[in-house]
Amino acid sequence: MTSSAHEHVFTRHADVRTALADPHLVPSPARSGPVGSMAWLRDTVARFSTGDTHARRRALLEADLARLDPSALRQAARSGPAGEARVIVVRTLAESLGLSDPDAIAAAITVVAGAYFGDGGEDRADADAAVAWLLPRVLAVDPVDPEAAASRIGLLVQACDATGSLVDHARRAADDCPVAPSTEALLAETLRYDPPVRTMHRIAVRHTRVAGVAIAEGDLVTLDIAAANQDPDVYENPSTFDPERSGPPPLTFGSEPRICPGKNHALALAAGILDRAPAEIVEAMVRHVLTLADTWTAWDGRPAPADDRIYTPHKAIRRVADHLVDHLAEMEARLAGQEPQPDHWHASQITTKADLAPFTQADLDEAHSRLSRLAQIWSNRLNALTPDQLDHSPGPGWSFRKLALHLAGSVYYADAIGSLAPTERRTP
Repeated sequence: MTSSAHEHVFTRHADVRTALADPHLVPSPARSGPVGSMAWLRDTVARFSTGDTHARRRALLEADLARLDPSALRQAARSGPAGEARVIVVRTLAESLGLSDPDAIAAAITVVAGAYFGDGGEDRADADAAVAWLLPRVLAVDPVDPEAAASRIGLLVQACDATGSLVDHARRAADDCPVAPSTEALLAETLRYDPPVRTMHRIAVRHTRVAGVAIAEGDLVTLDIAAANQDPDVYENPSTFDPERSGPPPLTFGSEPRICPGKNHALALAAGILDRAPAEIVEAMVRHVLTLADTWTAWDGRPAPADDRIYTPHKAIRRVADHLVDHLAEMEARLAGQEPQPDHWHASQITTKADLAPFTQADLDEAHSRLSRLAQIWSNRLNALTPDQLDHSPGPGWSFRKLALHLAGSVYYADAIGSLAPTERRTP
């Protein structure tokens, strides 16, 4: 634990759990705003509420969750249209709640999610417009009061951000498993090892103590969930990803009395997406990349930094295509009983002059053609394999099912550029 005069950071598992249970440490209140605005939404949901108001709003949320069967959500996420994880999550929930036009709902919720977890001080006209668009559509299904409608929008927003990230992190973590674990074991260890929510923030409404530290009224408290989940006093070899791990559950979903009421629903949605056929995973990745690429003709020529590298539209397309071709060659060689040829292509460390060229409509057309055909080849090949071939694949290396999960991470290259659509986007 480190502290300053008015701010405290807790990192130990026991201390974070104690702080989460302390009734005198509550989420920072949201500023108010007119009905249908981003500020109004944050000020009206349970997440940012306290006391009796929190209890009333949490009951509204729990009532909506009680209408949703986690097993049905898992099946719907598994069998519904493919797409990016966050879109599948929101679309599945929207359909289950009876909302019309779930794809448009998902698009609007994605905009709201970008501002929902801030402090509310930013001027986000796009988020305000999205909330204003969502409110009457939620009320049209069930004419509840605005507070209950805000609760449903908040449910969709939190699922979009946290559950979608959980799926992405689980796919990334699967690369570290020599043997493919069960979906449930993969998710459980991902929640500990690479949680989608890494910190939680609280404010003291009266004097209290945590782990012997005096916290004055008005002090800020940061709970480092990621650090607590890797506390060596609680977890053996905490920096190792181990799906067979035993021990106490991680604190990613919080702790009583404010443990996330949608835990089982979030895990069901994430499991359903991870259960999807490997071919659909690759197809969804390519669709996500091309959806972003559709905006890249507006690129201004400045490379985008990501970690210790830079990316451009041409480089992102090149890396996605290279990734698909490299592992396709590996899979075909292993199926033929041959040793795969090593990859000698230039990877992300290199930025060529061609990578820096303008991204034209002709380049976009070629990207669609190239990546779509590669996705079709992967889809045809994976769909032709038996479950045993997918999970117990010939030759050394990952199983072919894991290869598909690994390829889903190719969205990284495109996400480094992101969408270059105008910020004053039209709300669905």
